[in-house]
Amino acid sequence: MGLGVGLDLPWGAPIGFGFAQDRGDEITPNVLSFLARHEQDFNYWFISWQPRGRNQLDAAEYFAVYDDLFERAPNFAVRGLHQTSFNLGALEHYDRSAVIEFTNALIERYGFKWVNEDLGLWSIHGRSLPYPLPPYLTDAGLEASIRNCTEVQEQLAAPLLVEFPGFSDGTSFVIGSWHGYDFFREVVEQSNSPATLDIGHLLSYQWLRGLRGEELYSELDLLPTDHCFEIHLSGCETSGERFLDYHHGILMEEQLVLLERLVPLCPNLKAITYEDPKFDAEGTLVAQSHDGFHALRDMVAGWRQS
Repeated sequence: MGLGVGLDLPWGAPIGFGFAQDRGDEITPNVLSFLARHEQDFNYWFISWQPRGRNQLDAAEYFAVYDDLFERAPNFAVRGLHQTSFNLGALEHYDRSAVIEFTNALIERYGFKWVNEDLGLWSIHGRSLPYPLPPYLTDAGLEASIRNCTEVQEQLAAPLLVEFPGFSDGTSFVIGSWHGYDFFREVVEQSNSPATLDIGHLLSYQWLRGLRGEELYSELDLLPTDHCFEIHLSGCETSGERFLDYHHGILMEEQLVLLERLVPLCPNLKAITYEDPKFDAEGTLVAQSHDGFHALRDMVAGWRQS
């Protein structure tokens, strides 16, 4: 499918959902301007689900605003959904039926072709986390992650893409001795899941392990590249000894280098996604992101033509 875009759409944000007195909940003009401006750059898109509140899940509460989004946005041929509620890395057993029923209702109404979620901890024993943590890299964590992914795959109305999680220093920590790449490969292969490889997440893991320079791109053979359906790139940067997964739209040169090395290893790759771009009210990308985005766009176009 070439290049797509992923948009996180929180409530009450300029890039997200707002409220108009005469229309009710609606997509913000910034988002519509951006999609119209870049309609020729993207062949598909996904949106990240953001809860309106802490009430019981009811898909019907989201229909009006999602209807508004998909009626007024350009009609990209393919849509996906990014979830954050399956909690695929959780050790404890709990009932996911409400989340799966909710997600299936959105799939049926909007034709989402896949659902993506990071293999991580989004909550612990019902308490939400400010930032998702990687799974427990232990034998028990592995068994639980395989069980969780298999359970969701069996009940979801669209394929679940399991994403390699983030390991940003200062916002996450590691419990367990499994190598993150080995752990992820075992989960994906044993649950027979398609995979998303997030370039920033891969770099953040190797950075956290103390690798620098050429070593950042090492050990790619440990990843489940045969299962890779999608690759994500979102804005990252380093500050001193910290690797920061900011999602601010500004790509690092290292991300493009890793992408170029990873693509030939993924025979079933279908999608490369520019995730969470930042733009103004006219839909113009922030200036600092231009070079990275144009380089990414040209790389993907070259691969499609070859």
